Amino acid sequence: MRRTAALGSAGALIAGTLIAGAVAAPAATAEGRHHGSEVRGVQLAAARAAKSGIDWKDCPADWALAKPIQCGWVTVPLDYAKPDGKQIKLAVDRHVSTGTKGERQGALIYNPGGPGGSGLRFPTRITTKNPLWTNTAKAYDFVGFEPRGVGHSAPISCIDPQEFVKAPKADPVPDSEADKRAQRKLAAEYADGCAERSGDMLPHMTTPNTARDLDVIRAALGEKKLNYLGVSYGTYLGAVYGTLFPTHVRRMVVDSVVNPAKDNIWYQANLNQDIAFQGRWDDWKAWVAENDSVFHIGATPQKVEEEWLKLRAEAKKSPIGGVLGPAELIGFFQSAPYYDSTWAPIAQTWSDYRGGDTQALVDAAAPDMSDIAGNISSENSNAVYTAVECTDAKWPTSWQKWDRDNTRLHQDYPFMTWANAWMNLPCATWPAKQQTPLNVKTGKGLPPVLIVQSARDAATPYQGAVELHKRFKGSRLITERDAGSHGVTGLVNPCINERVDTYLLTGKTDRSDVTCAPHATPKP
Repeated sequence: MRRTAALGSAGALIAGTLIAGAVAAPAATAEGRHHGSEVRGVQLAAARAAKSGIDWKDCPADWALAKPIQCGWVTVPLDYAKPDGKQIKLAVDRHVSTGTKGERQGALIYNPGGPGGSGLRFPTRITTKNPLWTNTAKAYDFVGFEPRGVGHSAPISCIDPQEFVKAPKADPVPDSEADKRAQRKLAAEYADGCAERSGDMLPHMTTPNTARDLDVIRAALGEKKLNYLGVSYGTYLGAVYGTLFPTHVRRMVVDSVVNPAKDNIWYQANLNQDIAFQGRWDDWKAWVAENDSVFHIGATPQKVEEEWLKLRAEAKKSPIGGVLGPAELIGFFQSAPYYDSTWAPIAQTWSDYRGGDTQALVDAAAPDMSDIAGNISSENSNAVYTAVECTDAKWPTSWQKWDRDNTRLHQDYPFMTWANAWMNLPCATWPAKQQTPLNVKTGKGLPPVLIVQSARDAATPYQGAVELHKRFKGSRLITERDAGSHGVTGLVNPCINERVDTYLLTGKTDRSDVTCAPHATPKP
C-alpha cells in the first residue's frame, strides 16, 4: 500500500502441451462460491491467451526500458462475467533468464504494490546486475506488468494531472469545521471526477479482477503454474490469487503483507496504518536525535518533534518557496517511516534548510510542474489506488464515523492520520458498486507460500503477515526484528536473502518460522 506515495518462446513441438497445462481449470470450489460467472470467463480468456502467446518486441523508446528487455501485450476482458465483451490490453515486459536451458524454471512475475504501481522496472534488476537477484535470474525470466488501469494498461484518471499536483494544498490537519467541510467537498469532487473521466472502468477495478488478469498473463507466458513475487499491496493480490487459483501456484513470495481479513479491507487497514506510521516516525526521530552531531536538529526525539511542528507551522503561515505547506512536507517526510534508506537524505535536506538552503527542500518536496509525464503518472497512480480500494469493499458513508474515528486517532497518532483520511474519503461517496472482499484462505493444492515481513513496518503493519500466515496453511514466516523498512526482499540481509533464493530455486522452506536480526541501520 502506498501513499501519495516487476522468457523464451515455447518451441512449436511442445506448444500444444503447454497450452493444455496453461489453461488447467481454476479451483471452482475456491472461486465458484464467490464469483461463479467469472470462473468460465477467466478460463476462456486464459485459453485464448495461451493460444496467442505474447508478441515480444523491443520496448517503445518512451518506456525507458532498453534492450535486451522486451515488451508486449496481453488482452483480457474488462468484465470476466462477459468474456466476449469489451477487451483491454495489459502492458508486460521481460528479461529472459541468464542461466542455461537446464537451469531455467520459467517466469517470475512481480507486482510492486500500490494499488497503482507499475511492475515494468522489475526486469532491470537483471540489466543493472543487482547482486541480490543474480541467482534467481539464472532460473527465471523476470516479468513485469502494469495492472489494469495503470500506466499503459487502459489507464484511468480522476482529475487533470497538473491540477492534481498543484501546490500548496490545504493543511490536512483541520483547525475548524469549515476546514473539514472544504476537504469533504474536495473528496466528493474527486470521486465524481473518477466517474466522469473513467466511469466505464470503475466497477471492474478490483483486486479479484487483477488476480484473474494475472492468471491470463500466466497462460500467455505459456506457464502451467505461477511463480510470483508481490510487495505491499502486491501481497494482497497474491493472497487473492492464491485463494482463487490455489492449483495454479508454483512458488509465491509475499513481502510486507496487507492484512487480508475481510473486515480489514480497506477502511480499517488505513486506520491501522496511521498507528504504525506514528511508531516508525518515532523511530526516525530517535535516530535523528542520536545523530545530532551531524544534523543539529535536536538531541532528543521530543526536540526533533518540536522542530518538526515548528517547521510545519511556519510552512502553514507562509509556504516555503511559495509552494511547500504542511501537506507537501508530509508528502516528503513520510518516506522516512516507509524506507530507512531515506533516513539520512531527509534529515540532511532538513538540516540544510535550517542552515539556510531553502532550495534543496523545495527541489525535494515540491511538484515539478514542467514534468508533464511524471505528473500524469502520479495522478494515474493515485486514481488506481482510489479506484481499487474504493471498489474492492464497502466503506462507511457516514461522515460522523470518519470524523469520530480520525479525531480519536489523531490525538495519539498525529503524523499521518488526517492526511490519510482525506486521501481515502472519496470512498465514502464512491460512484461505482462496492464489492465484498474475498475470504482469503487455503485451497486444495496451494503449495507453501513464503512470507517476509519487518516487525515495525508502517505501511503494512506486522499483524498482516501473522494473519496471512494463519490463513495460508503450510506457509512460512520470516520476521526481520527491530526493523521497519517496507519491502524487505530488496534489502541486504543475508538471513533473508539466502532463504528467499533457496525457496525460489528449490521450493524449500525452513522447518519452522524464522526471526532474522535487522539489516544494517542507516549511517548519517
